[in-house]
Amino acid sequence: MKHPVDVHVGKRVRHRRWMLGMTQQQLAEKVGIKFQQIQKYETGMNRVSASRLWDIAEALSVPINYFFEGLGGQEGLMAQGVVPGDILADKEALELVRSYYAIPENQRRRLFELARVLSDTAA
Repeated sequence: MKHPVDVHVGKRVRHRRWMLGMTQQQLAEKVGIKFQQIQKYETGMNRVSASRLWDIAEALSVPINYFFEGLGGQEGLMAQGVVPGDILADKEALELVRSYYAIPENQRRRLFELARVLSDTAA
């Protein structure tokens, strides 16, 4: 059975990899493992060892604590049986965020203002 913390860490690996536009194969090559292992880490099927998490953090240019951000306390996790939802768990949301940051800054600000106006009128 998957442990909620392993699932959370795996999601954070996948999110960061996606934000960088990196494939599982590219990450695996940087870490020195096969891409199938990255798949297993990202789904929480396999637990990431401390040394491997260190290598992944280096490859993804994030501090180790990045993988644990958003993780509630032990009591909350066990009571729920799952890690609280994450907006970036949705593939579409990840693609939207990556695309958004690829837009030149002046256009991005205008798009943000448009989205704010649209969301205000929808409420």
